[in-house]
Amino acid sequence: MLLIPAIDLKDGRCVRLKQGLMDEATVFSDHPAQTAAHWYAQGARRLHLVDLDGAFAGEPKNFPAIREILAEVAAHIPVQLGGGIRDLATVEKYLDLGLRDVIIGTAAVKNPAFVREACREFPGRIIVGLDAKDGMVAVDGWATVTEHHVIDLSRRFEDDGVNSIIYTDIGRDGMMSGVNIEATQKLAEAVHIPIIASGGLSSLDDIRALCAAEHSGIAGAVTGRAIYEGSIDFKTAQELADQLGRA
Repeated sequence: MLLIPAIDLKDGRCVRLKQGLMDEATVFSDHPAQTAAHWYAQGARRLHLVDLDGAFAGEPKNFPAIREILAEVAAHIPVQLGGGIRDLATVEKYLDLGLRDVIIGTAAVKNPAFVREACREFPGRIIVGLDAKDGMVAVDGWATVTEHHVIDLSRRFEDDGVNSIIYTDIGRDGMMSGVNIEATQKLAEAVHIPIIASGGLSSLDDIRALCAAEHSGIAGAVTGRAIYEGSIDFKTAQELADQLGRA
């Protein structure tokens, strides 16, 4: 089970939101590149970046901070990013900059053909991010809940060549209320591509529960507020996940 520290970017700073609300942002660092270096030093084997401003604007908005992060750690560990990616030119720009993978979220829902095109142009480099509330997918930085069920949409992307799906339970994101194991496992069992859990990770018990469900196709988990506020020590959590994975 791979644990992936999240670095959410707003106005060039590292923040965390509660349930995707931009006015509920907690600033954790004014120096995202230093934050990236810290998680790498703590044993992170991948980083998860989100351009929050870009997610709302529909175009990249934190490019300087992203460039600095990649200059700091991309030579050592893979970095993935989502937020505001709506066209192939943006995908190419980010991959050329040093990102390992790009995450297509809102555009995947509004324009599924874009995912197919991106996978064809950049094979193995595309992740789909699906954010849901009560099982229904949300878009535009979580501002709009659609009528699409997350399982139905996920199945559409199986044949497109996406390398994984990041599933975020909006109701739990940033709330420290525990991962929605049941919904995540149900999604993982419904598709044949790896699922990355996101939203609500709050304790080592969540790590244990995720590892117990790893057989269903849950390949990892994105963690944010818990590692910033100290309820989870990242290094300890990854070591636990590694131990349970070998058991």
